[in-house]
Amino acid sequence: MKTQLTSLFAALLLAGCASVGSVDPSQLPQAPTAYKAASANDATALTAAWWQPFADSVLDDLVARAMTTNTTVQSAANRLAQARAALGSAQSSRLPQLGASAGASRGALPGASATTQYSAGLNLAYELDLGGRLLHERNAAALDVQAREQLLADARLLVQANVARGYLALRALDTERDIVRDTVAAYGETLSLTEKRARAGDVADLDLARVRAELAANEAEALALDRRRVELETALAVLLGEPASSFSLKPSPWTTALPAVPAGLPSELLQRRPDLAAARSQLEAAQARVGVARAAWWPSLSLTAQGGGISSEVSDLLKSGASTWGIGLLGALPIFDGGRREAGVNAAKAQLDGSAIAFREQFLLALKDVEDQLGAITLLQAQEQASARAVSAAGQALKLSDSRYRNGFVSQLELLDARRSELANKRAALQVRSAQYQATVGLIRALGGGWAPAPVKLAGA
Repeated sequence: MKTQLTSLFAALLLAGCASVGSVDPSQLPQAPTAYKAASANDATALTAAWWQPFADSVLDDLVARAMTTNTTVQSAANRLAQARAALGSAQSSRLPQLGASAGASRGALPGASATTQYSAGLNLAYELDLGGRLLHERNAAALDVQAREQLLADARLLVQANVARGYLALRALDTERDIVRDTVAAYGETLSLTEKRARAGDVADLDLARVRAELAANEAEALALDRRRVELETALAVLLGEPASSFSLKPSPWTTALPAVPAGLPSELLQRRPDLAAARSQLEAAQARVGVARAAWWPSLSLTAQGGGISSEVSDLLKSGASTWGIGLLGALPIFDGGRREAGVNAAKAQLDGSAIAFREQFLLALKDVEDQLGAITLLQAQEQASARAVSAAGQALKLSDSRYRNGFVSQLELLDARRSELANKRAALQVRSAQYQATVGLIRALGGGWAPAPVKLAGA
């Protein structure tokens, strides 16, 4: 029987001794050599205050306020605090545990009078981490903290990007409102001229009705833009963690600078995204928890010690004659558990596989985001040039049509068509400009932060 138990004990130890290993970097997706829309060289580096190159003091203020009061950032910070507390608990499990105890009891044996016993002492316990379970738990908790730190950084970046996008969309909308209002004013002048000519009998009632319809349509469009502005303003208030009823952002000229995307944007920037770093830490934490599950095959072994005193009088507890002490070694070895430990290992392995899949998916989505925004920025630059030519041509056509209409050389329909064309082209050009800002912010978000020129290396350095 003794030999059988020894063999069983050895088998359990061998099962628990299986190495946990570590995450193999070669099995994880790697950053591309270069992006499709940028050459690969180390010409740039990340910068934390990525919004400052936009050179907009209002944007600076909004981002600063959001970092203080945004609820998404506060929630991420709270989860980080919870993870740090869990790490503290895991670290304490690896240290000796010391406690004090005191008590009083009263009782009597048959034929004897009742007596009272007082006791007081210190108890010391320390678990020997034979299978590395406590170490793996501590490592997993530390990796959880790293992941939460990165998720907090990602939450901040997300809120910063959303604030910038909302603010830039608001400024673009204000500019578009000005364009539509200018068009409304122009239609008003055309209506006055048409009414004057109608009274003189130079134009038909149909021409007058057409101008009134165009004016009313553009007035309705201006009101729709006003409604959209209210929605953007209240969305910004939520991002700032402020009541929408007390938040307002007055219209002002759109003077925000548009940072240029460097041609040599390095692909390594992608790997610095905080959400990817968090996914990597979560993957390694799942690996550590496989070690926790495998350590369940090891026996548990604890050292205990206690010392104190027992006496029928409280005043005698500290006397040498009342002192007691003891040391012990407590071990436990599970023999049959119905497959619980094996199931625990399988569950930890499945969680590890799931974390690896999640990391790969996150990486591919991040790469897609970068490529999408880089491609958008490249195409929008060409589209901006085409839109500028269209606006210039439409403006020239409108001037000619207006002059010819006032002199009676063209019909009113030609003038209205020219004005519609100019308005459409101006708004289209504005939308292209707004899309350039949105794509730039999107690229910054996709890369995990902004960029700054790398230090210039001096000759001979």
